[in-house]
Amino acid sequence: MEKLKLFFEERAFGVCSRLGEKLHFPIDSIRLFFIYSSFVTLGSPIIIYVSMAMMMKIRKYFRKMNNPVLFD
Repeated sequence: MEKLKLFFEERAFGVCSRLGEKLHFPIDSIRLFFIYSSFVTLGSPIIIYVSMAMMMKIRKYFRKMNNPVLFD
């Protein structure tokens, strides 16, 4: 079970962890909220999660363009 948890944490978008850091709220509670609300509302929080993940990727892309690094 621990390997499965690490697999998803490494490849996830980091939306719940970022949201938890910003709101000073436990990350596990936010993840459970997304899971339970997805079952209750038939998947509509998944759309919110994916849109937040896309916004994070776009912001990261634009920050990288504004501050280019010569050597990665």
